[in-house]
Amino acid sequence: MTHYSRSIHGPGFRENQQGIAMISILMLILILTVLGIGAMTITGLENRVAGFASSMEASSAAADSCIATGVKVIQQVLDVSNATSVPTALLDNQTPPGPVPSSNKAQLEKEINGDPTAVADAPIGPPFPAGIIAAVPNLVQTVGAYSVGGDIDFLYRKQRAGSGQQFGAAYDGTAVGGGAGGMDMFYSVDCVATNTATGMSSRIAAIYACLYNEGCTRKL
Repeated sequence: MTHYSRSIHGPGFRENQQGIAMISILMLILILTVLGIGAMTITGLENRVAGFASSMEASSAAADSCIATGVKVIQQVLDVSNATSVPTALLDNQTPPGPVPSSNKAQLEKEINGDPTAVADAPIGPPFPAGIIAAVPNLVQTVGAYSVGGDIDFLYRKQRAGSGQQFGAAYDGTAVGGGAGGMDMFYSVDCVATNTATGMSSRIAAIYACLYNEGCTRKL
Protein backbone atom coordinates (compact mmCIF):
# COMPACT_ATOMS: atom_id res chain seq x y z
CA MET A 1 0.00 0.00 0.00
CA THR A 2 1.30 3.37 -0.92
CA HIS A 3 1.06 6.23 1.63
CA TYR A 4 1.08 9.87 0.67
CA SER A 5 2.03 12.65 3.02
CA ARG A 6 1.83 16.40 2.46
CA SER A 7 4.71 18.46 3.59
CA ILE A 8 3.90 21.48 5.72
CA HIS A 9 6.30 23.33 3.48
CA GLY A 10 4.44 22.43 0.32
CA PRO A 11 2.34 24.92 -1.69
CA GLY A 12 -0.94 23.13 -0.97
CA PHE A 13 -0.55 23.47 2.78
CA ARG A 14 0.25 27.16 2.51
CA GLU A 15 -2.83 27.72 0.34
CA ASN A 16 -5.02 26.04 2.96
CA GLN A 17 -3.55 28.25 5.67
CA GLN A 18 -4.23 31.36 3.62
CA GLY A 19 -7.83 30.26 3.04
CA ILE A 20 -8.41 29.68 6.76
CA ALA A 21 -6.84 33.04 7.58
CA MET A 22 -9.09 34.77 5.05
CA ILE A 23 -12.20 33.14 6.50
CA SER A 24 -11.12 34.12 10.02
CA ILE A 25 -10.59 37.72 8.96
CA LEU A 26 -13.97 37.86 7.23
CA MET A 27 -15.66 36.40 10.30
CA LEU A 28 -13.92 38.95 12.52
CA ILE A 29 -14.97 41.80 10.22
CA LEU A 30 -18.54 40.51 10.25
CA ILE A 31 -18.59 40.30 14.06
CA LEU A 32 -17.15 43.81 14.40
CA THR A 33 -19.69 45.14 11.90
CA VAL A 34 -22.59 43.59 13.83
CA LEU A 35 -21.23 44.97 17.10
CA GLY A 36 -20.82 48.42 15.56
CA ILE A 37 -24.36 48.45 14.18
CA GLY A 38 -25.67 47.29 17.55
CA ALA A 39 -23.78 50.03 19.37
CA MET A 40 -25.11 52.70 17.00
CA THR A 41 -28.65 51.36 17.39
CA ILE A 42 -28.41 51.41 21.18
CA THR A 43 -26.97 54.94 21.12
CA GLY A 44 -29.75 56.14 18.85
CA LEU A 45 -32.36 54.49 21.06
CA GLU A 46 -30.85 56.08 24.16
CA ASN A 47 -30.94 59.48 22.48
CA ARG A 48 -34.59 59.01 21.52
CA VAL A 49 -35.49 57.91 25.04
CA ALA A 50 -33.64 60.90 26.50
CA GLY A 51 -35.41 63.22 24.08
CA PHE A 52 -38.78 61.68 24.91
CA ALA A 53 -38.12 62.02 28.64
CA SER A 54 -37.09 65.65 28.18
CA SER A 55 -40.23 66.38 26.16
CA MET A 56 -42.43 64.71 28.77
CA GLU A 57 -40.81 66.78 31.52
CA ALA A 58 -41.38 69.97 29.54
CA SER A 59 -45.02 69.12 28.80
CA SER A 60 -45.64 68.18 32.43
CA ALA A 61 -44.09 71.47 33.55
CA ALA A 62 -46.37 73.36 31.15
CA ALA A 63 -49.44 71.53 32.47
CA ASP A 64 -48.33 72.18 36.06
CA SER A 65 -48.03 75.87 35.23
CA CYS A 66 -51.64 75.80 34.06
CA ILE A 67 -52.72 74.11 37.31
CA ALA A 68 -51.07 76.91 39.29
CA THR A 69 -52.77 79.51 37.10
CA GLY A 70 -56.14 77.83 37.62
CA VAL A 71 -55.75 77.96 41.39
CA LYS A 72 -54.85 81.65 41.24
CA VAL A 73 -57.95 82.32 39.15
CA ILE A 74 -60.13 80.51 41.71
CA GLN A 75 -58.56 82.49 44.54
CA GLN A 76 -59.12 85.76 42.69
CA VAL A 77 -62.79 84.99 42.09
CA LEU A 78 -63.28 83.91 45.72
CA ASP A 79 -61.61 87.07 47.00
CA VAL A 80 -64.42 89.17 48.45
CA SER A 81 -62.95 92.31 46.87
CA ASN A 82 -63.77 90.87 43.43
CA ALA A 83 -67.42 90.11 44.28
CA THR A 84 -67.18 86.51 42.97
CA SER A 85 -66.28 87.75 39.48
CA VAL A 86 -63.28 87.10 37.25
CA PRO A 87 -61.08 90.22 37.45
CA THR A 88 -60.80 92.05 34.14
CA ALA A 89 -57.01 91.78 34.21
CA LEU A 90 -57.29 87.99 33.85
CA LEU A 91 -59.18 88.13 30.53
CA ASP A 92 -57.47 87.38 27.23
CA ASN A 93 -58.59 90.66 25.63
CA GLN A 94 -56.47 92.72 28.00
CA THR A 95 -52.87 93.93 27.66
CA PRO A 96 -51.02 91.77 28.44
CA PRO A 97 -53.53 89.00 27.69
CA GLY A 98 -54.76 87.00 30.66
CA PRO A 99 -55.40 83.24 30.73
CA VAL A 100 -59.23 83.41 30.79
CA PRO A 101 -61.05 83.61 27.43
CA SER A 102 -63.35 86.64 27.63
CA SER A 103 -66.08 84.65 25.88
CA ASN A 104 -65.98 82.13 28.73
CA LYS A 105 -65.99 84.60 31.64
CA ALA A 106 -69.62 84.12 32.68
CA GLN A 107 -69.38 80.34 32.42
CA LEU A 108 -66.22 80.25 34.54
CA GLU A 109 -67.80 82.44 37.21
CA LYS A 110 -70.74 80.04 37.40
CA GLU A 111 -68.41 77.08 37.76
CA ILE A 112 -66.26 78.63 40.47
CA ASN A 113 -69.31 79.77 42.44
CA GLY A 114 -70.91 76.34 42.22
CA ASP A 115 -73.86 77.46 40.10
CA PRO A 116 -75.80 74.31 39.11
CA THR A 117 -76.70 75.89 35.75
CA ALA A 118 -73.05 75.85 34.66
CA VAL A 119 -72.54 73.85 31.47
CA ALA A 120 -70.20 70.85 31.62
CA ASP A 121 -67.06 71.40 29.59
CA ALA A 122 -63.57 70.01 28.99
CA PRO A 123 -60.15 71.52 28.24
CA ILE A 124 -59.51 69.45 25.12
CA GLY A 125 -61.09 66.88 22.86
CA PRO A 126 -62.58 64.90 21.22
CA PRO A 127 -63.09 62.39 22.69
CA PHE A 128 -65.14 64.00 25.44
CA PRO A 129 -66.51 62.68 28.74
CA ALA A 130 -70.20 61.79 28.86
CA GLY A 131 -72.42 64.84 28.62
CA ILE A 132 -69.77 67.07 27.03
CA ILE A 133 -69.99 67.87 23.34
CA ALA A 134 -67.25 70.46 22.83
CA ALA A 135 -63.93 71.66 24.19
CA VAL A 136 -64.46 75.00 25.93
CA PRO A 137 -61.36 75.59 28.05
CA ASN A 138 -61.61 77.95 31.01
CA LEU A 139 -57.90 78.70 30.69
CA VAL A 140 -55.77 79.15 27.57
CA GLN A 141 -52.01 79.66 27.74
CA THR A 142 -48.87 79.34 25.67
CA VAL A 143 -45.93 77.99 27.64
CA GLY A 144 -42.81 77.74 25.51
CA ALA A 145 -43.55 75.33 22.66
CA TYR A 146 -46.77 74.16 24.31
CA SER A 147 -50.36 75.20 23.87
CA VAL A 148 -52.14 74.68 27.18
CA GLY A 149 -55.85 74.38 27.89
CA GLY A 150 -57.32 74.17 31.37
CA ASP A 151 -60.70 73.38 32.86
CA ILE A 152 -61.98 74.35 36.31
CA ASP A 153 -64.94 72.42 37.71
CA PHE A 154 -66.74 72.93 41.00
CA LEU A 155 -67.21 69.60 42.78
CA TYR A 156 -68.96 70.13 46.11
CA ARG A 157 -69.05 72.07 49.39
CA LYS A 158 -68.12 70.69 52.78
CA GLN A 159 -68.42 72.41 56.14
CA ARG A 160 -65.19 72.62 58.07
CA ALA A 161 -64.84 71.21 61.56
CA GLY A 162 -66.28 73.44 64.32
CA SER A 163 -69.39 73.61 66.43
CA GLY A 164 -72.56 75.18 65.12
CA GLN A 165 -72.20 78.01 67.64
CA GLN A 166 -68.63 78.70 66.54
CA PHE A 167 -69.59 78.51 62.91
CA GLY A 168 -72.46 80.98 63.38
CA ALA A 169 -70.32 83.37 65.41
CA ALA A 170 -67.70 83.74 62.70
CA TYR A 171 -69.87 83.36 59.62
CA ASP A 172 -69.30 86.16 57.13
CA GLY A 173 -70.85 84.68 54.02
CA THR A 174 -70.72 81.52 51.93
CA ALA A 175 -67.54 79.55 52.64
CA VAL A 176 -66.16 82.34 54.85
CA GLY A 177 -64.76 82.06 58.36
CA GLY A 178 -62.03 79.44 58.41
CA GLY A 179 -61.19 80.26 62.03
CA ALA A 180 -64.53 78.96 63.24
CA GLY A 181 -65.47 76.39 60.66
CA GLY A 182 -66.40 77.83 57.28
CA MET A 183 -67.30 76.00 54.09
CA ASP A 184 -64.67 74.37 51.91
CA MET A 185 -65.33 74.61 48.18
CA PHE A 186 -63.78 71.68 46.30
CA TYR A 187 -62.59 72.10 42.72
CA SER A 188 -61.04 70.00 40.01
CA VAL A 189 -58.40 71.73 37.89
CA ASP A 190 -57.64 69.77 34.72
CA CYS A 191 -54.91 70.93 32.32
CA VAL A 192 -53.57 69.57 29.03
CA ALA A 193 -50.30 70.79 27.47
CA THR A 194 -49.74 69.95 23.79
CA ASN A 195 -46.53 70.48 21.85
CA THR A 196 -47.55 72.48 18.79
CA ALA A 197 -44.80 70.89 16.66
CA THR A 198 -44.98 67.22 17.61
CA GLY A 199 -48.49 66.86 19.03
CA MET A 200 -47.12 65.23 22.19
CA SER A 201 -49.29 66.10 25.17
CA SER A 202 -49.34 65.77 28.94
CA ARG A 203 -52.42 65.95 31.14
CA ILE A 204 -52.47 66.75 34.85
CA ALA A 205 -55.49 67.07 37.13
CA ALA A 206 -55.62 68.18 40.75
CA ILE A 207 -58.23 68.64 43.46
CA TYR A 208 -58.23 71.76 45.65
CA ALA A 209 -60.23 72.84 48.68
CA CYS A 210 -60.75 76.60 48.86
CA LEU A 211 -62.26 79.13 51.24
CA TYR A 212 -63.57 82.53 50.28
CA ASN A 213 -60.83 85.08 50.86
CA GLU A 214 -58.51 82.49 52.43
CA GLY A 215 -56.81 80.64 49.58
CA CYS A 216 -56.73 77.03 48.43
CA THR A 217 -55.11 73.80 49.59
CA ARG A 218 -54.27 70.92 47.28
CA LYS A 219 -55.97 67.67 48.29
CA LEU A 220 -55.04 65.37 45.43
